[in-house]
Amino acid sequence: MAIDVYKQWLGIPEELRPPTHYQLLRLVDFEDDPEKIRAHYKKLNSIVRKYATGEYMLESQDLLNELAKAMLCLTDTERKREYDESLGREFTEEEGAKKPLLRVLADWGEIEKSQIREIEEFAEKRGLTTRDACVQMKLVSPGKAAMALAEELGRSFVDLETIFPDDSVLDLVPRKVVKRNGILPLFIDEDVVLVACTDEPDYELEDEIRLRFNKPMRAVIATPLQINQGIAKYYAPGERDEAVAQEVPTGKRSKSKSKSKSASPSKGKSKGKPEQELTDEEKREQKLKAILILCWATIGAAVVDQAIIKPYLFPLWSYFMGLVFIVPPIVFFMLRDQLGGK
Repeated sequence: MAIDVYKQWLGIPEELRPPTHYQLLRLVDFEDDPEKIRAHYKKLNSIVRKYATGEYMLESQDLLNELAKAMLCLTDTERKREYDESLGREFTEEEGAKKPLLRVLADWGEIEKSQIREIEEFAEKRGLTTRDACVQMKLVSPGKAAMALAEELGRSFVDLETIFPDDSVLDLVPRKVVKRNGILPLFIDEDVVLVACTDEPDYELEDEIRLRFNKPMRAVIATPLQINQGIAKYYAPGERDEAVAQEVPTGKRSKSKSKSKSASPSKGKSKGKPEQELTDEEKREQKLKAILILCWATIGAAVVDQAIIKPYLFPLWSYFMGLVFIVPPIVFFMLRDQLGGK
């Protein structure tokens, strides 16, 4: 028997199906306070995560994603207005002008209004954004600064520790793209690709995402640290199969390349798993590791020769370099691909 997760876990009555974003997050209709919206989301997220590893793991994952999408919609100024209007809300006044980050922080009581000029001068002298200046001056935390930036831009702020990105979305954006732009793709919501960014995305990035998904991109704001941690976690070497993501879809595909890949799988690789293309940085890291291994193999062989073999096994021999002539060449041939050999 299927479980009613809305009723059992969130206490939403059966007659409210499907629930609105407000009903899902247990909010009053048209709640406008982003802090209250995020607080309700965080509380419900912690409840649903208790079932993430048990019998209802799949149901938990689906509901967590649904909660996240509702929160991101209601904390995005533009999207919230459109959603509220779809529910029948009438706005009697036009939306006011967005406040700059420092004014937002002052209104929140995070900084004094008298500090605004000092922060602006600090940022200008060091070529920083006002957000980074506030953090470097240790006036606010990185999370609070990112939240204020989201408020300034009219975007949603997202705590990536509560979000589970969709693997199918991650697979379509290669590691080199996310590292170059400092982003983390999340999931598709209402035919829009949600992407965690540290700042407002440029047109080049938006075009890149649009070409890869054939859908527009919508940015949500996260802290640089959480995005870097997410990239390290979800794009660790060998973690993703980026064979499909390496080329931006153009409607054309080289038949010769496709044929050669299917006909000639690389040695030591499973036929069903295409070989992953490494970035230049990863290739350099592998080469450095290989050189270090070869050096230590040579040193280790010489130490064994001089400290063990010569004194105890062949004391009459003036030199015995047997291991040095055997071990390093074997290690070299094992690592020659990383060292640039063929």
